[in-house]
Amino acid sequence: MNFIVRRPWDLPQKHHTAPEVYWNRKQHRREFLKSMGIAGTGLMAAGIAGCSKPTAQELEQAGQVESLPESKKTIFPSPRNPDFEYGRSETDQFEAAYYTNFYEFSVQKDSYRYVEPFKPTPWELTVEGECDNPRTFDLDELYQEFEYEERAYRFRCVEAWAMCVPWTGFPLRKLLEKVSPKSSAKYVSFQTFYDPEQARGIKAYPEFPWPYTEGMTIEEANNELVLLATGIYGEPLPKQHGAPVRVIIPWKYGFKGAKSIVRIQLMEKQPVTFWNDYNPKEYKFEANVDPQVPHPRWSQARERMLGTGDMFETMPYNGYGDYVGNLYS
Repeated sequence: MNFIVRRPWDLPQKHHTAPEVYWNRKQHRREFLKSMGIAGTGLMAAGIAGCSKPTAQELEQAGQVESLPESKKTIFPSPRNPDFEYGRSETDQFEAAYYTNFYEFSVQKDSYRYVEPFKPTPWELTVEGECDNPRTFDLDELYQEFEYEERAYRFRCVEAWAMCVPWTGFPLRKLLEKVSPKSSAKYVSFQTFYDPEQARGIKAYPEFPWPYTEGMTIEEANNELVLLATGIYGEPLPKQHGAPVRVIIPWKYGFKGAKSIVRIQLMEKQPVTFWNDYNPKEYKFEANVDPQVPHPRWSQARERMLGTGDMFETMPYNGYGDYVGNLYS
């Protein structure tokens, strides 16, 4: 006599996925993303994005950018600012470059696989809107006109993972001073590059509100912590990290930090932003790190470190309350 032993992972027939649902993957993937929000999907997909990790050489080659002119190479590494320390171990450089969110290329944390067609040089960054001196900066001007430093910042994703990485850049407020904001400037908006030919994710997910945009108040933008970064780990930003220039806001969830920025606008009214527009119930405009406010689908009380898997209690404002708490009193 044959006995059937039901295993823990066996499901009743009524819970099996219908064949028409399985085969119509693209349509149902989009419906699922829209109903669930991309963050949870990213967490689940990360483990199936690839069977094995790339080698360090493959990862470096995938994100490699053009070499800087000799006159600019002295920027990397920049002097470390001693005022900023992690309070925990630095994340391994490989792990930080392997596991990234860059939805223009992929929703599965494996953007390094698809960034090779991306050309982050030459590049221009336009700053405009409610200011007296709107201006477009090329990369040479960004490197020539500002004093660079390295800062050891904690980084907290809304998906409850975290890392500690050294960014190279300069305070955003220094850039804003160059364009002389008007008193009517109440918000700052950031726009990521938009090029479907270089970025496969734009074509793959047409339901998303491209181009990627983010924003903050002018008071937040002028805070000393906000860094306009062109480097990481003492080197120019790799493509999957947002080459050639991105914004770092360490007390907010990571999706607030737009990558590969082409436009900064000073605005009178609160700007429309990518995730808040797509799913306002799950992604707030303010998006400050707060362990007391759970995401609708998971707790924010703890965070998992990339690479090691170490768990830490989440700190209000990601531990930067002394710098920014006065903004929200």
